[in-house]
Order: sequence, then structure tokens, then C-alpha cells
Amino acid sequence: MPRTYRALDPDKVIETIGLLQHRIAERFPGAGLGDVCAELLLLARASSARAQGIARSNMPLRIAIFAIIAIGIIGLLWIALLFRSFSASADNVYSVLQGIEAAANLVVLIGAAVFFLTRIEERLKRASALKALHELRSIVHVIDMHQLTKDPSTVVSVGGKTASSPARTLSRFELTRYLDYCSEMLSLTAKVAVLFAQGFPEPTVTDAVSDIERIAAGLSQKIWQKIIILEALGEQAVGTRQ
Repeated sequence: MPRTYRALDPDKVIETIGLLQHRIAERFPGAGLGDVCAELLLLARASSARAQGIARSNMPLRIAIFAIIAIGIIGLLWIALLFRSFSASADNVYSVLQGIEAAANLVVLIGAAVFFLTRIEERLKRASALKALHELRSIVHVIDMHQLTKDPSTVVSVGGKTASSPARTLSRFELTRYLDYCSEMLSLTAKVAVLFAQGFPEPTVTDAVSDIERIAAGLSQKIWQKIIILEALGEQAVGTRQ
């Protein structure tokens, strides 16, 4: 099958996350961020399989729904035939009108039941997609937690530490790479979320995906503000030595 550039390739997204995990493990062996990326990789694989399953038609469910609707229609036709024979021999107009009202109510109920049955598959798919998207939204915040204490001002700060101060062991270069990895993970998490809207563009699912993209983009923007500060500090240090 020729490769298309009009849709995300789930395999490429998973491959990119796996490569990022190796990069983090090689740069920061034993760091918690690597464990988070490993969890993201597992979640991406599960989400890809789930998104593909949601995109496919649920034929057993559709056949069952079709059979139920067919039985309902046959039952309605049978009732109509009974009503026809009853009305042909009825002498009381009031009884005929009662029969017409009952038949009309039955048609309305059957119509509502048909509408409900035809939307079951969509509701099941939506519930499954939203559950997976909730997991992705949660890991976005987990990634953000890992970069919260990575303050670029500590690179040049001469102030003393308190007993509750987090460990500051990263150099300016290492801190830049760490923050960059966090930004990449946020972007890739949003890409995994897009897989659901790509195969099942239902409005509620699409809104949930857009919400994850907005959150990831906002957090990534804050991370890049830190990276810009670090780059400015690096240029300043080079200028001072010159």
C-alpha cells in the first residue's frame, strides 16, 4: 500500500515515541522522564489499536440491530393486518378511533426505538474513545509535572537552597535537552489523540482531541519560554568570556 501524507501513520507515531524513549534513557539514564515516556509508548500502542477498532464497523452489532428492527417492522405489519380486519367488522366509530390512536402511538414508539438502536454503535465508540482520551489527557499533566521544577534561573542563581528545594544537578545544556524532551512528549501525546478523531470524526471526540491539543500546546509554549531563557543565558556567558 502506498504511503499517504494526508493522515497520521500510527506506526510512525509509535516509532517516534520509541526513539524518543531511547534518547531520554541514553541522555538521562534512570530518570523518571524515561519511565513516563515508556508509559506513553505503551499507551500509544494501546490507543492505536483502540482507534483502529473504533474506526472499523462493528458488523455483529449491526446485524443484531438490523434483526431487531426487522422483527419490529414485521410485528408492526402484523398489528396493522389485525387492525384492518378489526376495523372492517367494527360498528362503533369510537372503537375504531381508539385503535387508530393506539397504532399511532405504537408507530412513534417503534420509531424512537429504531433511532435508539441505530445510534448504539456510535455511542459505544464515543464512550471508548473518550475513555482513551482521558488517559492521554492525564499523561499530559504527568509530563508537565516532570518539568515544573526545571527552573532556568537556577543555572545562574547564587542564592542558597532550603531543605525543601528540589535537586538541581543538570547543567544548562542538560536542562535544555530535558525540557526539549518534555516538549516533544507533549506534542507526540497530542498526535496519539488525533488518531481517534482521524478514524472517528464525531463532534464530541473531535472536541476532546482539540482540548488535548490546546493543553499540550500551552504547556509546550511555557517549556519553550524556559528554553529561550537558557539559550539567552548561554549566549550571555559566551559574550562574557569573549
